[in-house]
Amino acid sequence: MSGQVKSPEHDFEPVPGLPEELPEGEFILWQGRPEMRHVARRVLKTRWIAAYFLVIIAWALVAGYYDGRPFGYVLFSAGALTTMAAIVLLLAEGFAWAVNRTTLYTITNARVVFRIGVALSVTFNLPFAEIVSASVDKRGDGSGTIALKLKPDVRLSWLILWPHARGWRFAHPEPAMICLPDVVAVASLLAKELQTQLGDTDQAAAEAPAVAQRRPARVVRGLRQPASLTG
Repeated sequence: MSGQVKSPEHDFEPVPGLPEELPEGEFILWQGRPEMRHVARRVLKTRWIAAYFLVIIAWALVAGYYDGRPFGYVLFSAGALTTMAAIVLLLAEGFAWAVNRTTLYTITNARVVFRIGVALSVTFNLPFAEIVSASVDKRGDGSGTIALKLKPDVRLSWLILWPHARGWRFAHPEPAMICLPDVVAVASLLAKELQTQLGDTDQAAAEAPAVAQRRPARVVRGLRQPASLTG
């Protein structure tokens, strides 16, 4: 379980990351939050932003030189662009820090809970029975993102979820636990719990056929075979 970061707006939480006490028989298996540096680089694309400004600054210097502009004018233009780049990158890093500080993902033996929101804190409860499938984006350093595909009748707002949402899924947003430092361990835990809770045995299918029809076969395959995600 990751270290907890308490904020004043979360003081009302009876359990960190949860809006209320867990019912009897339900317990927390894992809690975690996004890595700030990964949010900045992968979600907010700070490296691409920096590269863009470097190109613009270089263009301003070269264009100013060939246009015969005074050296002071060229230097001032490059300095203004550099200042603008620094402000944009600082804002992006600050937002990434805020995402890290305000987010807490929770996996219990019955559901996945998202406590998210930089300006306005919201909590999403996603029972296992509402999860159709999941996919994993694993990076070379072991970090990554787990996106959850929900049943069609479960409608969430992409704008409220962002940046905790899989990219380019606007009509049917997929909540995503983004930029986890050890995504494989979390994916394995989630897959095992989904198999257990949604009936991945013949006995469970006989006792609860409705649940057995929703068993997450694709979830398990998705978690074991990483698929590329955006965002």
